Amino acid sequence: MINYLFAGILAVLLSACSLPTRAPVTPASWLVAPQRTAAPLKQQSAYWLKIGSVNVAPPFDGKSLVYRINDQRYEKDFYNVYSTIPSEMIGNAEREWINKSNIFAVAVGQNNSFFPYYTLQATVNEFYGDYRVKPEAVVSVEFFLTTTNDGKTNPLLGSNRYTKRIALKDNTPEALVLGQQQALAEIFKQYEEQLYKYAGNLPKPLGM
Repeated sequence: MINYLFAGILAVLLSACSLPTRAPVTPASWLVAPQRTAAPLKQQSAYWLKIGSVNVAPPFDGKSLVYRINDQRYEKDFYNVYSTIPSEMIGNAEREWINKSNIFAVAVGQNNSFFPYYTLQATVNEFYGDYRVKPEAVVSVEFFLTTTNDGKTNPLLGSNRYTKRIALKDNTPEALVLGQQQALAEIFKQYEEQLYKYAGNLPKPLGM
């Protein structure tokens, strides 16, 4: 009886050892980072611009790619994620783009300790892949340019909203990320033209 028991245990152990091993599944990491390649513009302001917070509306504020399946349903892809949260990723790309545009003397991040005269904030209302009819990348951003003042005037210099939909070549995560990058680049380019106009007619800094 004991021999049969040991034989059974040995058979189980040998069977377990023969099973194929599976490597742990790790999420694929993606970066949306549009690059400005055009020549710098003529500088419109000798002052610094602070790139303030970028707020991303839920459910697009997490690291997972988001797919819209129907009118009421969104799905998060936990196996395909952004390299950092969208607010940081988009904010870094925005600051780099504006610095390369040369509109202001320099554009600094929100963690910079200097006292800004002008601040640009953004709200990302849409950032997903739409698969209801045909695959599209959808990106919608609203920009708010403000000035520091003594409270006697409205600090808001301008608000502008842009939405882009980019057709995707297929349903892969890579196609979605490339589509989002193209959409964000087109939005930055369009807002750059508006920011250039704002910068040419800025109110004087507080105390000057």
